[in-house]
Amino acid sequence: MFTGIIETTATLIDLKSNGTNIDFYFESTITNELKIDQSIAHNGVCLTVVEIKNTSYKVSAILETLNRSNFNKLKKGDVVNIERCMPANGRFDGHIVQGHVDCVAFCKKIIDINGSWEFEFELNSNEIYLVVEKGSVTINGVSLTVVRGQGKLFSVHIIPYTFEHTNFKYLAVNSVVNIEFDIIGKYVKKMLNKDIA
Repeated sequence: MFTGIIETTATLIDLKSNGTNIDFYFESTITNELKIDQSIAHNGVCLTVVEIKNTSYKVSAILETLNRSNFNKLKKGDVVNIERCMPANGRFDGHIVQGHVDCVAFCKKIIDINGSWEFEFELNSNEIYLVVEKGSVTINGVSLTVVRGQGKLFSVHIIPYTFEHTNFKYLAVNSVVNIEFDIIGKYVKKMLNKDIA
């Protein structure tokens, strides 16, 4: 389980196809603290560390992950947000994040509002009802509060600290981001049988 509070970032230094999977090789300042078989959220995607070599480590993404996330668009030099699992005695500074990406969204607008930024996204899913104003949503692994939503569009505000310490500073119009809806909303949806065909 994660909280959506990003620890640091990692840079993709190589990637290799492996059947329908892709092996990703990342470099990070916390590589020396990682362990084989450890779960790390990368842009909100929970992946297992399978190899560590000096300052780099390897994770593998299966076809399901590639189809649901922006991992099929990553290229060498791209920067991803990373977070290790929350320790059992940890503080809940964000919200409940599972590391299971539901879909992607496309950045439609970035507005500098003199001290913070408003990012507007368009979902590629009909499940906009899972995005609730003033509720939580995870974007590229970052726990955020929804400012407003209408149709398939919703927006969030990014403070300077988050902008500087995550890959939000690299986003541009048309960038593709990973979305994880709030787990409580997903359970309510299931109980009310609101699945959209």
